[in-house]
Amino acid sequence: MLDKFSSKNLKNRQNTSLVCILFIMVFLGLLASMFLSVTFGAKEVKFHTVWSAIFHYNSALTPQQIIHELRLPRMIGAAIVGAAFAVAGALMQGITRNPLADAGILGINGGAMFVVALCFAFFPGLPYSLLMLFSFIGAVLSTLFIYAIGSASPGGLTPIRLTISGAVIAALLHSLTSGVAIYYDLSQDLAFWYAGGVSGIKWTYLRILVPVILLAIISSLFLGRSISLITMGEDIAANLGVKINRIRVIGITLAVILAGVSVSAVGSIGFVGLVIPHIARKLVGGNYQLIIPMSALLGSILLILADLAARTVDPPRELAIGIMVALVGVPFFLYIARKVGRDL
Repeated sequence: MLDKFSSKNLKNRQNTSLVCILFIMVFLGLLASMFLSVTFGAKEVKFHTVWSAIFHYNSALTPQQIIHELRLPRMIGAAIVGAAFAVAGALMQGITRNPLADAGILGINGGAMFVVALCFAFFPGLPYSLLMLFSFIGAVLSTLFIYAIGSASPGGLTPIRLTISGAVIAALLHSLTSGVAIYYDLSQDLAFWYAGGVSGIKWTYLRILVPVILLAIISSLFLGRSISLITMGEDIAANLGVKINRIRVIGITLAVILAGVSVSAVGSIGFVGLVIPHIARKLVGGNYQLIIPMSALLGSILLILADLAARTVDPPRELAIGIMVALVGVPFFLYIARKVGRDL
């Protein structure tokens, strides 16, 4: 009996060590992707120039200006927004127990985009802080609308009904956004938000964006244990003392904050929140106390590398970062949808 207990403890320690090693490797991968993003682009710069621009910035030197004013903010923006979209997807997949849940697929991004279009039409020159607030409000309203439609059907809200409701509302909101853009001649202004990209991120944006997203991600970590129990079944979670409705409201609110704020900065970039949580789950298992931070790291890496690819595939022209992410996300979505269909 004692040997069996010792063997189990040894296995647990080995698993913990393996998870720690995985986190260290992924974190090193994030640092490497950050370095590549700052170093490479339409104009390649040397390592000592990057180092000087970060720690000994001289605004009189053009190479350092390129790094400090263009590449650093877009790299940080890609990292923080990638983490936000990924954590939002992880929260939604866990809380709804829906493997297809994602801020883009479920129409949350569409609501934020529609309100951004209205702001461009009726309040041109709106400060970024207010644009972020209105984008969040749009995300909240679209989420409430989607849940109301999905819950109105006989049998209540199910993962499939949620996905279908979100897809329908997303299509409607994108059509309305296009209509507003055409009527008020906003096509040029909204082109960036439609395709998605981090090229427009500035240091002034990051001063608002980074604290809001980091606070939401840190708050999400405290929900990890409860979400893990919910994924095992609502009856089990309730018996173990989880207040399911409260966790669901808090989790969805955090997901909407993360998605809505991110859309206000980089536009509608889909599939990050769909793909990354599944990869994180494969690496660290079903514990959301590990899935959420792993999703944040992997989401940052994905969006940084997607932005790097968008800048370097056909220089000096840039492709939309949303296209690069979709090249990975669409096949993955079809694979997950097919797998879910077989399980029904």
